[in-house]
Amino acid sequence: MSGPGEHTDGAWGGRNEIGGSAQIWGASVQAAEIRGGIHVHQAPQARPPVPRQLLSVPAHFTDRDADIAALEELRDARRTSVPQLVVVSGPAGVGKTALVSHWLRGIAEEYPDGQLYADLGAQGPDRPLRPGEVLDAFLRALGVGLVPVQLAEQAALWRSVSAGLRLAVMIDNALSAAQVRPLLNGAPGSLFVVSSRRRLTGLITDGAGFHQVDALDPAAALELLARGGGGSRVEQDPEAARQVVSQCAFLPLAVCLAAARLAARPRQPVAAMAAALTRGRGPLELLRVEGESAVHTALDESYALLPPDAARAYRLLGLLPLTHYDPQLTAAVCAVSLDEAERLLDILMDGNLLQDVGPDTYRFHDLVRLHAAGRAKEEPAPARRAALRHFLDWCLATATAAEALLTPSHRTLARDYDGRTVQPTPLPDQETALAWLDARRLDLMAAVRLSAGSGHDDATAWQLVDAMWPLFLRLRPYGLWAEAHGLGLDAARRHGDRKGEGRMLTSGGNGLCHTGRYEEAVEWFGQALRLAEEDGDVRQQAQALNGLGKAHRGAGDLVRAEEYHQQALDRRESIGHTRGAALSRYALGELALERGAWHTAASLLAHAHTTLRAESDPYDAARALAHLGRATACAGDPAAGSRQLAAALEEFQRLGSVHWEARTWELLGQCAEDGGEPASARRSYERARALYEPLSPSDTGRLTGRLRHMDAGAGPG
Repeated sequence: MSGPGEHTDGAWGGRNEIGGSAQIWGASVQAAEIRGGIHVHQAPQARPPVPRQLLSVPAHFTDRDADIAALEELRDARRTSVPQLVVVSGPAGVGKTALVSHWLRGIAEEYPDGQLYADLGAQGPDRPLRPGEVLDAFLRALGVGLVPVQLAEQAALWRSVSAGLRLAVMIDNALSAAQVRPLLNGAPGSLFVVSSRRRLTGLITDGAGFHQVDALDPAAALELLARGGGGSRVEQDPEAARQVVSQCAFLPLAVCLAAARLAARPRQPVAAMAAALTRGRGPLELLRVEGESAVHTALDESYALLPPDAARAYRLLGLLPLTHYDPQLTAAVCAVSLDEAERLLDILMDGNLLQDVGPDTYRFHDLVRLHAAGRAKEEPAPARRAALRHFLDWCLATATAAEALLTPSHRTLARDYDGRTVQPTPLPDQETALAWLDARRLDLMAAVRLSAGSGHDDATAWQLVDAMWPLFLRLRPYGLWAEAHGLGLDAARRHGDRKGEGRMLTSGGNGLCHTGRYEEAVEWFGQALRLAEEDGDVRQQAQALNGLGKAHRGAGDLVRAEEYHQQALDRRESIGHTRGAALSRYALGELALERGAWHTAASLLAHAHTTLRAESDPYDAARALAHLGRATACAGDPAAGSRQLAAALEEFQRLGSVHWEARTWELLGQCAEDGGEPASARRSYERARALYEPLSPSDTGRLTGRLRHMDAGAGPG
């Protein structure tokens, strides 16, 4: 697979062998004897699964009929020309998330294109999510492969992809109207529901309707207490039960915690619970704003009921800068077996301290997480340091295992973690590895920020960024790419690791190139080159020179780009770096193709293709073959060029590289247009544009321009 700086895509095959014959899903090309045209056989395209991201509703969800009626009234009052926007506000622990989840689940069939969910993290352990990070997640959920880096481009693509769709979008824990506004798509068939502790009146200009959620009425609170664990004891001692729900400020979260404690102590009278909650704190009027004190009191009682090992797990999970937890993570942080971790999570679930939000995935309510973080201070300092060390080591170990599967040719630098004490999450194959990196991307970034900000984990910070290379290379989270490498570079320099510094400069420089920041990329690659020259590291010098060539080419300076790529080739050949030399020839072949030096391009690309196949690098070999096909056709043999392009297209379909499948269709269109086959060219361009559309606005625009030129009777220049 590709090393730093080389483009690759992250998906898998569309081919199967049945009865000795190959079946291919997606577009296919027949290429035997071709005279100008390409025969396109269009198969139905597989659509990603409809997203169903809403949180589950608590089993003892109670009352709220009036709230749901009010929300329905707001929905009925919407203008049909714009999407509906509803803001649900209320104090902490009042049940905003449960209410909205219950409502949206009840009307899910009216939004058949999916339900999306985002927790903006206004009260989270890390910084609140940026709008671009949320749009990235939304677009990927709808099947978009490569998401642009600029917020304006992300928002434009979000509007394009979701136009005509009927989506229900839940935006939880919002901090401000500015955080929400870029997430609105303008599609009239969609419904957006925002929850916040604040009223977010700034969204009134966006057509929002507003609903304030209040605490439960006393009767509903008593019903919740009974259904959640109090049972008949609530009827047997109604006065004590009223005291319990009163001390819980009638907040669902606090009442559920009290009910869980009653369920765990079936012989305890409700009066004992009432006394425990009061503990001399005074009447309800003395509770602090938003009921947080009431919840804190209930949490104290629930925590006191935990067995020592579960209480320790609660404290240690509260240390982490995360919002979601799973058994493997818990096992690592608590230094216990996987079976033991699952048992501890079950205990916390039974006490209503954790919420089940998906297969083997749990989360704390905001107030519970804050309580756990406060209790974590009771852990001795060495134990806290050990738990955080285990967390960081687990992240680094698992990311390194994913890196080995996904980019085996990527030279692995130092990894400072103790493999004897932390076991990585099992990753049996590439698909699982990439899915883990994708699902954990924000957690991994939180680990990078934690290690970089702690002052003594600089090695972990840059090593973790390095191990995340397949995530950056394949999934292109451009914002995280830049932030991660900035943190990693500073950490490597503080750590005094020159190899790490060089790796951060070249890997980060590639991220800058992909976002069009070519001047900054030149500076980063230049620093990497100077560092490698001082250290006498020829391989790293070649890597930096290759990056300089890429950056100058992106900036439009093809002469300097060729000079740098030639220098990189010379150094790679001097040390016998065969695959690296092939990649340099590929870059030089692309430049020759741009200059119109067809025969030179064909020679370089043919050499690169042969070598990369021998080096077991099918992806880069297919890239070389696609450009070789274009060069061969331009050099005077269109039939041979079309066969080479057809073979490259089949390989990209097998590898699942949608971007390069689209690029190859575009090259096929250019060849057909050059050969005087406008109908064939149009079909190829339209196919390329359809593939580009969910991936890249700039490429989509280029293909649209080509087709317009054809319509006007002028070639695309």
